[in-house]
Amino acid sequence: MTMMTRRMAGASAFAFLFAASMAAAQQPQIIRGTIDRLDGATLSIKQGEGPNVTVKLLDNAKVFGVKSATLADIKPNDFIGVGAMAQPDGSQKAIQVTIFAESQRGTGEGFRPWDRPGTTMTNGTVDATVASVDGQVVTVKYKDGEQKIIIGPDAKIRTYIPGTRDELKPGAHVSVFGPEKAPDGSLQTARINVGLDGMVP
Repeated sequence: MTMMTRRMAGASAFAFLFAASMAAAQQPQIIRGTIDRLDGATLSIKQGEGPNVTVKLLDNAKVFGVKSATLADIKPNDFIGVGAMAQPDGSQKAIQVTIFAESQRGTGEGFRPWDRPGTTMTNGTVDATVASVDGQVVTVKYKDGEQKIIIGPDAKIRTYIPGTRDELKPGAHVSVFGPEKAPDGSLQTARINVGLDGMVP
C-alpha cells in the first residue's frame, strides 16, 4: 500500500466515523410533544418549534399515564425519581419528584448529575419521611447509598400509572425516552408516557 493509498484510507475512515458520530448526535434522546396523527402503531409527534418526529410503538410497548400528585402520595417503599438542587449541607432540595409505577421499580436507580448545572437526580426507594420547617425530608435509598431530600411546597410532583393505547390520540401530550433506531433508520420505542388531565409528561 502506497503512502497516498494509506492517507486516502485514513481519510475515508475518519469521514465514516465523523458521519456516524454526527448521526448519533442528531438522534433525539428525549422526544416531547403532542400527537399530531396516528397510523396504526406509528405516531407523528409535534415537538414545539421543531419538526414532527415519527415513532413506531413496538408490539410489546408499554404505555404509562402521567398525572399530578401531592406530597401525601409519597409513601415509604415507593420507588421515586427526584431532580434536585444540591444544598451546602449535602442534602438535596427537590425541584421535581416522580413516583414510579410498581412495574417501573429499579428504573435508573442511583445518584448522578441531572440536566442543569448544580442539580442531581436520585432514583431509589423511599426509606423514611420526616416533617421539617422547610417541608418533608425524605430519605431515598439506592444500591450504593442514600440521599436526604427536602421536598418543599414548590416542588412539582407527578406519578406514573399503567396506561393503555386508547389514551394515545391526537392532541395528547407524550414523551419518549431513549428511542431506538431501527435498521431502516426509523425510530421505535418499547415505552411511551402520556399526560393525563392536562399534565405534560
